[in-house]
This record gives sequence, C-alpha cells and structure tokens, in this order.
Amino acid sequence: MKVVFLDTVHPILNEELTANGYNCIDASAKSMEQCVDLLKDAIGIVIRSRFSLDKNILDHCKNLKFIARSGAGMENIDIDYCNSRNITLYNAPEGNRNAVAEHALGMLLSLFNNLNKGDSEIRNGTWDREGNRGIELDGKTIGIIGYGNNGSAFIKKLSGFDVEILVYDKYKSGFSNNQIKEATLSEIQEKATVLSFHIPQNEETIYFGNSSFFDGFLNNFYLINLSRGKIIKTADLVAAIKSTKILGACLDVLEYEKSSFESFFEQEITPDFEYLLQSEKVILSPHVGGWTKESYYKLSKVLSDKILANS
Repeated sequence: MKVVFLDTVHPILNEELTANGYNCIDASAKSMEQCVDLLKDAIGIVIRSRFSLDKNILDHCKNLKFIARSGAGMENIDIDYCNSRNITLYNAPEGNRNAVAEHALGMLLSLFNNLNKGDSEIRNGTWDREGNRGIELDGKTIGIIGYGNNGSAFIKKLSGFDVEILVYDKYKSGFSNNQIKEATLSEIQEKATVLSFHIPQNEETIYFGNSSFFDGFLNNFYLINLSRGKIIKTADLVAAIKSTKILGACLDVLEYEKSSFESFFEQEITPDFEYLLQSEKVILSPHVGGWTKESYYKLSKVLSDKILANS
C-alpha cells in the first residue's frame, strides 16, 4: 500500500500510516516528472500546495484510492474528476482552525491599536501617542461570511468581547444562538462594521469581495481575509480603501499568490500590491494564519485518523 508524500508534513502521519502497513515514500524534493513516475502504482497521495493535481496527472495514477490535503482548501485538486473515479478526498480544517482564529483576532487587534505602526515609529525615533490612538473592538458589529471550521472558531475567540455577530453561510441554516445571529448578506451589508471571510475558493467565491459588494455596505468597515487571496479583487479593495469605504484591512492571503510561496516576490509588483505594501491601513502576513507549531502536528494527526478510520 504505497502512499507518496508530495509535500513535507508532520512526521506523525508517516509514522502512523507506516505502523498500519502503508509504504510511505517521501517525494517532497522531487520534480513533478519524477513524482508522476512514483504515483503510477500509489494508492494514496499526501499534498499541501506544491502541485496541482489535475486530470492530466491523476490519469497516471491507476490505483489511486485517496488524496490527503494537509490543510483546509482543496482548490489545487480536481474534485469533480476525483469523484468520477471514486477517489476519496481528505482535508484537515479541524487541524488549523484554532490557529486561524487566533491569527485573525491578533491581526484585527493590531490594526485597531496601531501596533505595527507604533512599533515601527518607536524603532525609528518617533514617539507619537496621539497619532496612535486606537479604537476598541467592543460595540462593533462583526459580519462573518462562512460558518465552517474557521468561521466558527473565530466566533469562539470573539466570545469575550461585547460585539454583535452576524453570520452568513449559503449552505447552512438554523445555527443562530445567544451568541450569533444567522443573517442574510443584505443584513450584514446594512449593519456590519467589521467583515471577515471564512470561505473556500471555488467558482462561486472567486472575487466575492469586489466593488459591487463593498459598495453595498451602509457603514464604512474593516475587512479581514484569512481564507484565500482570490476571494478579494485587489484593485477593488484598494479603491475602497482610498475612498474610505474600507477603513482598514487584515490580509493573510493575497490574490497574487503562486503555488510556490517562496517565489512570491519574483513576480511583478503591481501598483495595487505596492499600495497595500505601503499603506498603514493594511496589515499583511505571509499566509501563515493556520501555521503554528501546534497546527503542524494537528493537521497530520487529523489526516492520519481519517485515513485509518476508512482503511
């Protein structure tokens, strides 16, 4: 039972699969051409984001039974084709949901309290108290788009604040409780002063955050995105910040991301991206919202439990 690891993940996955009779092959340093040869007789693939597993590649995998994605998103896998071949798909949103939620809250509080700006100014010899007067999260209305693992975990982190939480999920209903209210998009646009995206990237959600959507908000608001970069159209985001419709943004993901994050800055820096880099109204992080020492283990442990439960 051969399983090919196309990316590096926590060793607990390899250890537990091996202990249960699987032959785990580390291909994390190999080229796609080399990997295709290894995959021909594999029953399983473990992947993060290094490659896209489309029909052309999967056609070589005649014995493939499952693909395990270390993370939540599945946009680099041809899901429809896998379903047509009865290839089981595993992901692990349970493994990094707490990390994502903590990161989202940290970014928002840093933005509200000018922590990045103030830190930079002090290091450069400027002591400006009034220019770094913050605002409080209490009293705000938070709009959450997506009530999955990450959205619900972020709501849990917000439970200690005196905020109103409105949640929209196209595919879920009946989840209102004493802490949150199920809402329509129109209700969120009418009331929210903070908006946070927690949805997957697919044909429905690409550029969900665009000028038409932003302009529909009654209030000027703050934006958080820890889902996928292409959820938001950067040009429209920049225009909304310039017009003050969006008062500030916390972005862990960017529209311009490549599959290989390490080569991110080898591409042309667009004027819109340059604006984000220079704006004090924007906090950026390098797609590490779910990237903690704890989640590194949990992602692999979740996958191991799912695979072995179905083997």
